[in-house]
Amino acid sequence: MLLIFSAQARRVGAMSIRMFRYVATLAVFLAAGPASAACYADYKAKKENPLKLHYGVIQLDAEPCQMSKALANTAKNRLVGSGWTLLQVRSVFDERSLEAKKKDAGAYFLRF
Repeated sequence: MLLIFSAQARRVGAMSIRMFRYVATLAVFLAAGPASAACYADYKAKKENPLKLHYGVIQLDAEPCQMSKALANTAKNRLVGSGWTLLQVRSVFDERSLEAKKKDAGAYFLRF
């Protein structure tokens, strides 16, 4: 009788360990939350001497993906490194609108 009880206890123990691992893995995935979608902005920029203008699309890490001063400052800081001055952030959008803007942005599509 003790031998049968011991075998059942081991099976229950093994099941408990598997269940714990399953629950722990599930908890890790739920705690991570959903993956945030990419955020993009289209903008206008200029360079002086000689005057050059361009329209471009830039990928930004913004949560939520909406127009803000912080988002504009991030775009401005990236452009300044290459000698460009941000004139205007025209709009903010996700990847669903990305392909439609690719042709207009040309060489400045996701360049900065």
